[in-house]
Amino acid sequence: MREPNFDNMLKVLERKKPSRPTLFEFFLNGPLNERLTGEKLTAPWGSIGQKKHNMMAYYKAGYDYVTILTGFGFKRADVHREKSISLNEGCMISDRKSFEAYPWKKPDDFDYSEIDILAKDLPKGMKFIAYGPGGVLENLISLSGYDNLCFMIADDPGLVQEVVDAIGSRLVRHYEILGQFKSVGAMISNDDWGFKTQPMLSPEDMRKYIVPWHRKIATAIHKSGRPAILHSCGNLETVMDDIIDDIGYDAKHSYEDTIITVEEAYEKWGSRIAILGGIDVDFICRNPPEAVRERSRKMLKRTADRGGYALGSGNSIPEYVPQEGYLAMISAALE
Repeated sequence: MREPNFDNMLKVLERKKPSRPTLFEFFLNGPLNERLTGEKLTAPWGSIGQKKHNMMAYYKAGYDYVTILTGFGFKRADVHREKSISLNEGCMISDRKSFEAYPWKKPDDFDYSEIDILAKDLPKGMKFIAYGPGGVLENLISLSGYDNLCFMIADDPGLVQEVVDAIGSRLVRHYEILGQFKSVGAMISNDDWGFKTQPMLSPEDMRKYIVPWHRKIATAIHKSGRPAILHSCGNLETVMDDIIDDIGYDAKHSYEDTIITVEEAYEKWGSRIAILGGIDVDFICRNPPEAVRERSRKMLKRTADRGGYALGSGNSIPEYVPQEGYLAMISAALE
């Protein structure tokens, strides 16, 4: 087991060469964490105990950090829980009356103290990479419903802007608070923008409503002296220049072979923004471990002399991903 050194992650985010192959993953999962740590998880999900367990899993797997979510969140309507639900479920804001009735709490009213509590057990050399309770567009869709949002953009764009401003300003403050903790080494702005063919909104509406608040989020993260990572799924080809040149994100995470392979993404954008992960989740699921290991090795070889890359999946490691495939992927960086 290698010792963590967050400087390697920083080198990647600065588009430089780390001292050795570096790993990046947004999420692992409970059974995998138990295998990595060799310890059964008994603490409730989301508790301090569970987060310590997750921290040790990242440590044992060879990461230089662990992701963490704490503090602020937006109130959601009670909806049925399924593996996949409609983007129209749980609509809480459909007009001005419901917008004004929504309980707009402030990040400063929430407790972030568990960062310091967990930091006491953070292995030497590791940092937290903190993220948010969804992003501007994700929360806009979850609060208003996707179909309703599309109608609102046409019928009442002023109200859409007010909802976006209420969400965006709170997310900026969330990241400002995270920046006050020395144990936080970088931050992820997590906001899924698209699906396989295009963004959820037109590029013009993305630039009108979503991009300006992401610019403010990235600025807040940078003012704290930390790198800003965008985790965003979907085909973002039409807004990549906005992500890189306007907003100023240091790194982009989430890639899918059916949209663009990570190999292509690195060649296309790697000189302008760090590329994180990208070994397609479906590829890991459908191929034997040796094929996953070989693709991972080739990706590390491709990027070795140029830097700005950390090895990981295209999105995350949910429970359905074969553990042997995941272990084969990270073994390429640990050899």
